[in-house]
Amino acid sequence: MEAVGSELDVLIVGGGLVGATLACALSADSLRVGIVGSASAVGRECFADDVRPIALSQGSRRILEGLNLWSSVSHHATPIKMVHVSDRGHFGFARLRAADYRVDALGYVASAGFLERVLSTACSSSDSIVQLGSGDFVGVGLECDSALVRVRAPDGMRTLRTKLLIGADGGDSSVRNIVGIDTRRYDYEQIAVTANVTACQHHHNTAFERFTESGPLALLPLSGNRCGLVWTMEREEAERVLALEDRGFLEALHERFGSRLGRFIEVGRRDSYPLALIGSRAQVRERLVVAGNAAHTLHPVAGQGFNLCLRDIAALAQLIVDAARAGKDLGAKDVLDTYASMRRADQLTTAACTHALVKLFSNRLMPLVCARNLGLLTLDLLPAAKRTLAYYTMGLAGRQSRLARALPL
Repeated sequence: MEAVGSELDVLIVGGGLVGATLACALSADSLRVGIVGSASAVGRECFADDVRPIALSQGSRRILEGLNLWSSVSHHATPIKMVHVSDRGHFGFARLRAADYRVDALGYVASAGFLERVLSTACSSSDSIVQLGSGDFVGVGLECDSALVRVRAPDGMRTLRTKLLIGADGGDSSVRNIVGIDTRRYDYEQIAVTANVTACQHHHNTAFERFTESGPLALLPLSGNRCGLVWTMEREEAERVLALEDRGFLEALHERFGSRLGRFIEVGRRDSYPLALIGSRAQVRERLVVAGNAAHTLHPVAGQGFNLCLRDIAALAQLIVDAARAGKDLGAKDVLDTYASMRRADQLTTAACTHALVKLFSNRLMPLVCARNLGLLTLDLLPAAKRTLAYYTMGLAGRQSRLARALPL
């Protein structure tokens, strides 16, 4: 493991999309940032294998622009010009069009592997980021002006000194668990099946969100006639569908989605993961922040999870940079409490809305089915209501950090 040398300003445990984005944001201000659990772009063949479709909102594009990363992402990202929402077997639908809101796209779609490559390259090229390789977080001790973080690395135990520790190590966060932060958890008892599929007909840059009896099914536009599939279903059905050969899988998908894109003719590698709503009961302590999925894990309906994480990161980076420029202690509780307060409303609203969508559209009681379909049709006919929804889903509503306005820190 590389020697750290002088004290770190920020140590990030978790080098995935969230941790790497935060590192890039902080390195622009010459803060000394360490990442544990990161990997260099060289030799990471697994990046190419991670084809999970990631929906980037218009607000996320602005954050990446503020970080000077969008130019590296844009040539691979497919724009979403329209979103079509429907309830399988019923009359309700609603449409959102980018042209109605004077934006070039409502959002964009890129693979997780591609985004990881871009971020890994950016981290590797920064002199301010110390990539510490793989390691398991073991514990942390506090001193008056720093934290001593213990990490178990392949070459043995190591203690790292930092002013601020960030736990961005996923939904089963070791940082969160070891420091004793409890979580609220709701198990949806659903599995998300992801894959890239090819249809006979072109998607015309439309993202489809189709609510079905067993859960929402999303098709996100990719290059050509390809779509990124996020298909949620109950566990028993997921086991059956994942066991199907490609032809049987495509037939099952056509039966569930319908003929709007014609027949599906090809499917790539299929992956799956369980779905739960997880919320950390505390996101900050003295010299500690949990972020990304360690702070909140959402249902993938409406594609809001990663975009919410980016808005968190943009606000956190701004608070840290402003504190450093003002000569304040980066890990002081009052600085971190300000971050938690700034982000609370957006986090709670986004989690509540995604959870409500899942529960509302999974209920098969006929009065409720009729009411929600009438609601979809009413939404489609009311420009003001659609505008509010569009700006919220694009991540452009509410208080915006500098990065979320495409401004540098």
